[in-house]
Amino acid sequence: MTRSILSGPAVWKGDGLSQSPDWKWDFANTDPRAIREALESGPGALVLRGFPIDQYDRDEAREAFRSWCGELGNLLAQNEKGDTVFDVTDAGFGSSDPRIRGPNTSKKLSFHTDRCDVIVFLCWKKALIGGENEVVSSMHLYNEIAKRRPDLLKVLMESFTYKRHTVDLGNESRYCQQPIFSFRNGFFACSFLRVLIDRAHADPELPDLTPQQIEAMDFLEVVAGEPGQSCRFMQERGDILILNNWVTLHRRTAFEDGENPEEKRRIFRTWLSMPNSRPIDERFEANFGATGAGKVRGGFPVLRDE
Repeated sequence: MTRSILSGPAVWKGDGLSQSPDWKWDFANTDPRAIREALESGPGALVLRGFPIDQYDRDEAREAFRSWCGELGNLLAQNEKGDTVFDVTDAGFGSSDPRIRGPNTSKKLSFHTDRCDVIVFLCWKKALIGGENEVVSSMHLYNEIAKRRPDLLKVLMESFTYKRHTVDLGNESRYCQQPIFSFRNGFFACSFLRVLIDRAHADPELPDLTPQQIEAMDFLEVVAGEPGQSCRFMQERGDILILNNWVTLHRRTAFEDGENPEEKRRIFRTWLSMPNSRPIDERFEANFGATGAGKVRGGFPVLRDE
């Protein structure tokens, strides 16, 4: 089956984004409405320079960031406790600690999306060494795979089983199923977090991946990692990175911190549900809670005291 090649501002290669005047904005001159439009109908990725980070101590900066993000969209819970700002920093958890999440380690992360329409990062402190960001257009990856391996593109539009995250304690279901590439009413959406797919495959009580599904995910990651496909950059102190999860994938390189606790890399992160979001495939309902355009969706269910 022949698929149409996608086009538009959200289809770009690394240099196309990094050299675009639509990529870097001045924080002091930003308007929430313009940001929402650029995320949904533009490149889907923005860097805002100049958040007044030096006016605050760490807790004050986190709260100012939370307040500003709340003007963009609906803040979502990032754990079972309902916290809406997550500190991306090496927490020093052991490999078997159930609290461990990729963002709370110093290791290299693979390309992925998060459980929200839009993800926002504010750099409080960059690492001593490493910790660079990479962003790639998932619409561009769709086109590349359509040209090179249309058989695998079809597989990536199938439903993949995701095991619930170890910290997703407020969710009664042990797993969900959703596509990696999908369309609804002409709107494209990509969602991909391989670690949870692989955990489902390793669970004897959950459906196994097919060899074709494994090959398709491997190929997606190979293409995403090819030189020139992604935009790679260092987020400096006070920089805000904003990504539309439905049209971008992101990852970061491994990093090393200084010995002083105050020298640890620390990025504040929020998850947002956007008022101008696109409709998404109905197979996302079990994981996101809603699939209609502009609906509040995503985040973690919050445990309530009885």
